[in-house]
Amino acid sequence: MSLLRDHDLARAFDHACHTYDYLTSLNPGYRTDLLRSARRLGLPDDGAGLHLLDLGCGTGASTRALLRAAPRARITAVDASAGMLRRALAKPWPARVRFLHLTAEELATAVEGPFDAVFAAYLFRNVTDPDAVLKTVRTVLRPGGRFAAHEYSLSGSRVHRALWSAVCRGLVVPAGTVTGDRALYRHLWHSVLAFDTAPAFAARLTRAGLTSVRVAPVAGWQTGIVHTFLARNGGSTTTGKTTPGENAQ
Repeated sequence: MSLLRDHDLARAFDHACHTYDYLTSLNPGYRTDLLRSARRLGLPDDGAGLHLLDLGCGTGASTRALLRAAPRARITAVDASAGMLRRALAKPWPARVRFLHLTAEELATAVEGPFDAVFAAYLFRNVTDPDAVLKTVRTVLRPGGRFAAHEYSLSGSRVHRALWSAVCRGLVVPAGTVTGDRALYRHLWHSVLAFDTAPAFAARLTRAGLTSVRVAPVAGWQTGIVHTFLARNGGSTTTGKTTPGENAQ
């Protein structure tokens, strides 16, 4: 299958924005796992005095998770889909949260930085050049700043690959077909299969110059399918893997 990219993908998200929150709510643990990943950033003092970037914010579920993890922080949330941003803006937010219509590639010249932390949920599968986006992340992230990606990135096990395909065939694609968004949810299915495994994405982060790279699984049925990737922009070069409960809240 040919994956959706760039303008075509943004248009598909625009079309799906009205039902996106409903469909993701059918996924057990979707919002809980986002919050767990945001909390794994380990931001001090409820984020007081920090400026955070939510990269690929969609309808604001990841922004809400970041706000709950750091309720005193200032948050800039960006997304390439105007439709998804409209849904996000329709929700109540404190004044310290702002939304911008930007692609990941436009960040370096379009937003005020540096940021103290960057959170990216379900983003890197969907960009044409993940390495270029990681380079931009390093540009806008202060030295020593924290990075977390919450991503569909399979463990590499055949069991987890088969489970993901079974869920997509049986639930995800049929639900997307009912809402008229079959192409987007087939993209979701196949983009996960085509994307880096968790060890490969961790290695990609290290090659990009991020340090202290760690990988943590999520709980529930998505164990081995969704992972949190944690890193720093400089600092320690120790690379390792967390245990399932490490840094989880």
